Amino acid sequence: MNTDKSFFVGVDLGQRRDFTAIAVVERITPVKRGFDHLLWMATEETAADEWVVRHAERIRLGTPYTDVVRRVVEVARRVTQGGECRLVVDATGVGMPVVDMLRAAGPGCGMEAVVLTGGQSDHFDGRVWRAPKLDLLARLQTLLEGKRLRIARGAREARTLVRELLDVRVKRQRNGRVRVGAEGVGEHDDLVLAVALAVWPGRKGRIGDQGKRLPCR
Repeated sequence: MNTDKSFFVGVDLGQRRDFTAIAVVERITPVKRGFDHLLWMATEETAADEWVVRHAERIRLGTPYTDVVRRVVEVARRVTQGGECRLVVDATGVGMPVVDMLRAAGPGCGMEAVVLTGGQSDHFDGRVWRAPKLDLLARLQTLLEGKRLRIARGAREARTLVRELLDVRVKRQRNGRVRVGAEGVGEHDDLVLAVALAVWPGRKGRIGDQGKRLPCR
């Protein structure tokens, strides 16, 4: 049994009160390769993939976006040296100018911009994906429940990531809208969103596929 490996870098861009978070997640896909002597052709079977958070970091508050771009590019280029890589960046709010800066800087791997919405479905306009935040977290929860996502020992900010995973809540407000995020004063979900962005493209091998929805609580 062989394995195909690829890396995904998720970036949740922070603003004044939120950290910018970077997560590097490795996707490991078991592949059984053989040969059909009857049809005289090579065969290939893939098993369910597994995901490992190899690196997670938060950039200190107040860091200029120029420095943020420099750090993201540094991480992406380093990851690219280890194999196939895709960079997935949160383009919500002030994100698009930073996305343009990242593209201009040349991260060395394929790049996708995602605007998080409160809608019901995702949409690609040829430049940017618009996807429900709930769907990204649902994809993350599906992997966790299936024991297909783990955090590598010694990963930077591993404890903070675990704490954020425990703090994230989904609540339906009085106006009918669903609020997704960390609960409590001073709590953050930056690392969780960075990981969610990183694992989202793996759904059926392309960005934008939806996973199971989180139950409201």
